[in-house]
Amino acid sequence: MSLTEEILNQLPGNVLDGLRSADRILKSIRENTAPVPSLVKENQQPLGAVDWDVIICGGTLGILIGCALAVRGLRVALLERGILRGREQEWNISRQELEVFVELNLLTESELVSAIATQYNPARVKFKDGAEVWVENVLNIGVNPVYLLATLKTKFLAVGGELLENTPFSDVVVHPDGVIVNNQFKAKLLLDAMGHLSPITQQARQGKKPDALCLVVGSCAEGFPENNAGDLILSFTSLQNQCQYFWEAFPARDGRTTYLFTYMDAHPQRLGLETLFEEYLRLLPEYQGVELSQLKFQRALFGFFPTYRQSPLQTPWHRILPVGDSSGSQSPLSFGGFGAMVRHLKRLTIGIEEALQTEQISAKALAQLQPYQPSLSVTWLFQKAMSVSVNQTIPPEQINQLLSAVFAEMQQLGTPVLKPFLQDIVQFSALTQTLVKTGLNHPVLVAKIIPQVGLINLLDWLLHYSNLGLYSALFAISTILEIWIKNLPNTQQYYWHRLIDAWKFGSGGDYSNS
Repeated sequence: MSLTEEILNQLPGNVLDGLRSADRILKSIRENTAPVPSLVKENQQPLGAVDWDVIICGGTLGILIGCALAVRGLRVALLERGILRGREQEWNISRQELEVFVELNLLTESELVSAIATQYNPARVKFKDGAEVWVENVLNIGVNPVYLLATLKTKFLAVGGELLENTPFSDVVVHPDGVIVNNQFKAKLLLDAMGHLSPITQQARQGKKPDALCLVVGSCAEGFPENNAGDLILSFTSLQNQCQYFWEAFPARDGRTTYLFTYMDAHPQRLGLETLFEEYLRLLPEYQGVELSQLKFQRALFGFFPTYRQSPLQTPWHRILPVGDSSGSQSPLSFGGFGAMVRHLKRLTIGIEEALQTEQISAKALAQLQPYQPSLSVTWLFQKAMSVSVNQTIPPEQINQLLSAVFAEMQQLGTPVLKPFLQDIVQFSALTQTLVKTGLNHPVLVAKIIPQVGLINLLDWLLHYSNLGLYSALFAISTILEIWIKNLPNTQQYYWHRLIDAWKFGSGGDYSNS
């Protein structure tokens, strides 16, 4: 019996079966054998009267945007395949990001405080033999998903939202004047919040393989030595199995959560989740200084996150908008999920409301709500630099050495450079300073990266880097445009507002450290 089988069989539920089921889905994605869904259809006949302004498919994170829209007076229905409830595992985020719940009138200040399960400081970044970099107030808040979703669910129902639990999405037909979901529910607009494996997203991408994958395994357990600090990203091993292993660790209510994650392409020969979990259990004692026999495992965590260069996703259909992980609005470095949804929650809420008010819900108009963002696109090169192709040979310490050098330079440049990057926000000024310092102080390390990432990828990155600078300049002057925009017709205002949002988020201008 493997370590993975031994540990997972101790946990309630069919955790091992779930892990193997996820591996089968991962295998079908890598081999490109999964059938392309055809659940979205079009019909040129008018639908007539509709029951809702918005139908949202996928409740776990859909409730965030659903509640925000319902609070603003829109008629919203939320379809959830099971019962809408949060998982036990906390969602880690930075404190200032949570203020959006109060801004949008989703939570009171006291409810927001009650939603916070854990807080810790400081957090560490370290790569093998490099120096430790310590930061405070980055992903140091653990939100209780059970409390948060229950509170939002109550609020959603109180303001007139319709919650349809045990109602999985089966199909949608797009008409000129609305959509009908599951041959039953009629609305002006459908929001797809079903995540990375959404059948709507899969159909829109037409079977295209992911450009990269992030595999994550981990657990929450009791029995670790007392430690009120966390790890944001840490590695202590050389390349193994053509992977660079990275670790995260956070204090949790019922122990300590530890993750092992790694970036890779979607080649069929790559290791699977069960193999990675075995690696996690093999290396965990060395990482945390504790024997497995001393730990009491509460739960196991595993998943994979496909990422596509063509992101955020713009679907070919009118009246359908992917949000959250369905849209690919997170960078290839992050897991997406809660943090990515919260980051874009206010922008999407206001934008969707404005789209409905001005009837700008064609495919072209909705594409403005998921625009090209150079701040996301530049991170593809970083992901390439943190991974290695399946048949590529590089020095086993190359990734550790590069990352150690980069973070040492960012630490010297200070908090305004380091903290946004650790929260998955890339800004032109901070990136430029880091590149210049790293290039001047570590020219040999930087030179080694070019054959690793490839010249074509580097040239592609230069385009996005240039656009990052352009978007930063455009966002800087956008305040001048606002007085002029107010005098335009509402339809034109919708497009200008989306353009300013694109400049803001596409330049990392939404970052706040207040």
